[in-house]
Amino acid sequence: MLSSIKGPDDVKRLGAAQLPALAGEIRDLLVDSCARFGGHLGPNLGVVELTIAIHRVFDSPSDPVIWDTGHQAYVHKLLTGRLAGFDALKQEGGLSGYPSQAESEHDFVENSHASTALSYADGLGKAFKLKGERERRVVAVIGDGALTGGMAWEALNNIAAIKDLPVVIVVNDNGRSYSPTIGGLASHLSSLRVNRRYEDMLEFVKDKIGNVPVLYDALHGIKKGVKDVLAPQVMFEDLGLKYVGPIDGHDEQAMEAALCKARDFGGPVIVHALTQKGRGYSPAENHDEDQMHGPGAFDKSTGLEKPKPRIWTDVFSDEMVKLGRERADVVGITAAMLHPVGLAAFAEAFPERIYDVGIAEQHALTSAAGLALGGMHPVFAVYATFLNRGFDQLLMDVALHNLPVTVVLDRAGVTGDDGASHNGMWDLSILQIVPGLRIAVPRDGERVVELLREAVAVTDGPTVLRYPKGALAETIEPVGRLGEMDLLRVAESDEPDVLLVGVGPMAHVCMDAAKLLDAQGITATVVDPRWVKPLDPALVPVAAASKLVAVVEDNGKVGGVGDAVSRLLREADVDVPVRGYGIPQRFLDHAKRAKILGQIGLTGQDLAREITEAVAKRGTPIESPTARN
Repeated sequence: MLSSIKGPDDVKRLGAAQLPALAGEIRDLLVDSCARFGGHLGPNLGVVELTIAIHRVFDSPSDPVIWDTGHQAYVHKLLTGRLAGFDALKQEGGLSGYPSQAESEHDFVENSHASTALSYADGLGKAFKLKGERERRVVAVIGDGALTGGMAWEALNNIAAIKDLPVVIVVNDNGRSYSPTIGGLASHLSSLRVNRRYEDMLEFVKDKIGNVPVLYDALHGIKKGVKDVLAPQVMFEDLGLKYVGPIDGHDEQAMEAALCKARDFGGPVIVHALTQKGRGYSPAENHDEDQMHGPGAFDKSTGLEKPKPRIWTDVFSDEMVKLGRERADVVGITAAMLHPVGLAAFAEAFPERIYDVGIAEQHALTSAAGLALGGMHPVFAVYATFLNRGFDQLLMDVALHNLPVTVVLDRAGVTGDDGASHNGMWDLSILQIVPGLRIAVPRDGERVVELLREAVAVTDGPTVLRYPKGALAETIEPVGRLGEMDLLRVAESDEPDVLLVGVGPMAHVCMDAAKLLDAQGITATVVDPRWVKPLDPALVPVAAASKLVAVVEDNGKVGGVGDAVSRLLREADVDVPVRGYGIPQRFLDHAKRAKILGQIGLTGQDLAREITEAVAKRGTPIESPTARN
């Protein structure tokens, strides 16, 4: 049946009796695909019936459907004609793991940072009103987790202020804080709450007896009191939003009925759907940690993930537990990512010293400031791409007060599979402007331990530690030290042709390039700065003794470490040319990390070729390896 679905109109044509079979096919496909490549399995298993109902009631793309976060949009992709590309989900050339405007007109926005959909919906709804497009509706599907983000509540406050704003908000609640309300009376009350005649009657009563507030308050209290008993989550109506629910999100017909009422109301409505994450696949349903939220490749029969190598996050996780045992002032903070960022082991060992603030990076950083003011040393672990959301708080609440807060950036640099929004390619640029901030970038697991310990030992300002996604890089032992920098390779010449500055994992690229350059008769010294902000002044004399400086970083080229090295040398009146190699300032398509690094020229071979050309253009004589020997 799924193969016949080319778009939402095909979904509408199906009879109600056919929908359970369609839902079953979708779940089978989700499990098959995610078993091969990994993906956000649990959230999508939980929204199958909900998504079917949305596309039967609304007219996408005329009625935009916006997903928050976009990782729960797999079923939406299947119902909007993208079955053919689903076998390569998140693979190079295949479908994105998030909504994508390039893929379909049904994907209005490419949102994968949480708590944004309601703001998009607010703006779209206002635009439809201003243009007189009164038949159009905006549907925003937001998970209960995303409602922990403050931006979502800012949007709700604005949406509620316009009583005829054509916005339907579907809250996908897979937390099951209470059971769905069922029965005829509950259904009747839901109908009343989105019935215009009912609202008009209330306004009429209010107008007629407005001078008798006690009577009106009593009538309103009776209405609200009955509703509170049947549906405890009335905080939305306290904001002025109409509320329908809770509805069993796996009862497709009940969802359709609720969505029809919301669609026809003519103003902003919350439809509260209770769903089960991982629904229909027992290994996901019984997965205690996160119902297989985003597994890697796994065995379909058992749900067990295939063996993975030790990753950067594992080293951080182990070392945090050790630090916790040594120092009672060390506390951990996560923004709804306890397991992915490696703080679960710390939480188990020190449950009183871990704080999960929800999807609220801004609050996390200012709360960290408060903890530091109170004598603690907070360690906030977060994906690098999400640090952007808390930049002002890091700048004005942490750095302004010179507070000892350590921010650990996981998935820094090119992340690959999750696409443009998840590449952590901005942090080394935006953090350069923060006064008093120190930034450490480890090149291997041993340096993660070393630099984390140095970071939490700082008492007079904030520190940042950043490392990439994936398997650990091989250990590179230094051959010497230059100030705080590690000397990884020393050129045979006193005046090397090239000084290669390898930032963190890019030190491996520089070592590979140095060997290739050596074969071409180009001498190269390789240093790892370890701390890239502030840069060690010891870099100046070694750069001055070189004919060319090349800075290689897993970050955007603009405003990163390369620019900082150039500035350091300019200020020291050293006019050696500096070449910066990093991520181009564009949004990158999804693919494996190694593939993307190759595409953008961050490999040893690419680097050696470009440096050879640069040396040749400068007319620098190259001594042959034979002559040197």
